[in-house]
Amino acid sequence: MRIILLGSPGAGKGTQAVLLSKKFNIPHISTGDLLRQAVRNETSLGKEAKSYIDRGVLVPDNLVTLLVENKLEAIDAGKGFILDGFPRNIQQAIAVDAILKKLSTVIDWVIYLKASEETIIQRLSGRRVCKDCGVNFHIKNLPPKNEGICDNCGGRLIQRDDDKLSTIKNRIKTYEQQTKDLVEYYQKKEKLKEVSGDLSAEDALTQLEKFFSCLK
Repeated sequence: MRIILLGSPGAGKGTQAVLLSKKFNIPHISTGDLLRQAVRNETSLGKEAKSYIDRGVLVPDNLVTLLVENKLEAIDAGKGFILDGFPRNIQQAIAVDAILKKLSTVIDWVIYLKASEETIIQRLSGRRVCKDCGVNFHIKNLPPKNEGICDNCGGRLIQRDDDKLSTIKNRIKTYEQQTKDLVEYYQKKEKLKEVSGDLSAEDALTQLEKFFSCLK
């Protein structure tokens, strides 16, 4: 199963990616994880990405696409994967299609987790991230065992600037503007499945399991 997960920040992409990865035993590919790993390992792409990150500038599309391409080439993409949060625009989608064509495979389904503004605000404003390993927690939905401390590595949990209430609404608006054409792109290919991002993680997974079981 080769899957792309779409959805605005806070819609539950990361959570469903982890759950689906375990269910189907396929790699979960997150561009955020790829960037952090490349920077940590000081690869040539990582050093280039860090030069943008350190300046507070978005990492360019072509650089992120190269990281994704390298990862897809490193795994057996034909056996399945989950792309979490990538592509984000038509240009990236076309690039993914070209990469997969070289690897003699295609995307099977694009899952669009569509959440309301109210749900997104509740989720993002309560999110806390480990400053060291990047693992996410939530003060209500997924609290750490010890307040402010990462269960995974013991690092300090912080609230990202873009998870503060003053910026969340702008993030939602920006995401919707960026991905409107992308959603239509996959609808035309008849590969889009919309699932409510307002559901709990368990209920959303149940819907997806029912959908995929009907395909067999």
